[in-house]
Amino acid sequence: MNINKALMKEWEGKSLKELADAPVAVIAGVTEADADHLRAAFGVNTVRDLATLKYVLWAQAIVTLADTEE
Repeated sequence: MNINKALMKEWEGKSLKELADAPVAVIAGVTEADADHLRAAFGVNTVRDLATLKYVLWAQAIVTLADTEE
């Protein structure tokens, strides 16, 4: 996987540790306005905050279980 394709150009080549603690707007397609909305609605400031947001985790679990449901 080329992680650089998921990042804003200026963040390419940074370590994964740096990226995890970077502002959420480093993700390609996430604007500063989007980041502001995420902060206001969910307290999300960093990529790590977004990745560990309980609503994201719940949604991932639902989709994973749905894909295996008979």
